Amino acid sequence: SAFVEVAGRQPSEVLGSEPVRGKTITVEKAAVNAVMAGCRAEYFPVVLAAAEAMCQPQFNLHAITASTMGAAILAVVNGPVVSQLGMNSGINLFGQGARANATIGRALRLIAINAVGAVPGGLDKATLGHPGKYAYCIAEAEDVSPWEPLHVERGLSSGDSAVTLFAGMSPWQMTNHAGNTPEAVLTTVADVLRATGPRQGEVLVVLSPEHVAHIERAGWSKQQVKEYLCRKAERTAQEWFEAGRLEVRVPPEEVGAMIGACSTPDAINVVVGGGPAGGFSAVVPM
Repeated sequence: SAFVEVAGRQPSEVLGSEPVRGKTITVEKAAVNAVMAGCRAEYFPVVLAAAEAMCQPQFNLHAITASTMGAAILAVVNGPVVSQLGMNSGINLFGQGARANATIGRALRLIAINAVGAVPGGLDKATLGHPGKYAYCIAEAEDVSPWEPLHVERGLSSGDSAVTLFAGMSPWQMTNHAGNTPEAVLTTVADVLRATGPRQGEVLVVLSPEHVAHIERAGWSKQQVKEYLCRKAERTAQEWFEAGRLEVRVPPEEVGAMIGACSTPDAINVVVGGGPAGGFSAVVPM
């Protein structure tokens, strides 16, 4: 009841539903799973917002929970709520140590299991899955980013609190300690992007503060970062086909055509996060 009171919502209110099986998620169901996850009551508004986002048609909840791909529900939190809840945006970003990150992420997974039926071997048909399917929640390090944060980029104000959901695979971490220019750092990121395959509709790039500092010194905007990554993560159509990443044989006149790992620069979401030391960043494929 404390969770429902904090939310100021009716327990029976429907937040949304999984469209194929018609499973509904109510405020009460979300609260029960948040309690089981170990959330504090003050975390519950974030869980509610994320649960509502899960049910939006563009998130495609059924495919995410049923696919053999094994994507997890990744929550990226922005705004004043990050400091209010003591969320981690720094050291050990994807790891243990912050109760809010761990339990909010766990609550979303329990909602998928208990309210939607995403039980492995039942609805959940993931071939491998990954550890993010236990809990997958991070905050953006807005205080060290030279750019507008993710939620502002998506139309909200800097004073708003927000949670953005991604259907994320495990983070692919890359290392570059020697490079000190945007081109050097981002070429390393692009090498990983190419491994995700051609024409990705969306990816998340998490740049560490050390890498961002090199980019900031050169005065690059976030849009420049996206455009460089998109251009640098290209292969020819023939190379993609030979690697088994294009299902249809390339016509002779198109073998040299360049195809990017990302469909457009705007398919690349860039956030800043992680500890202050260490030349490590990550790509989260979708």
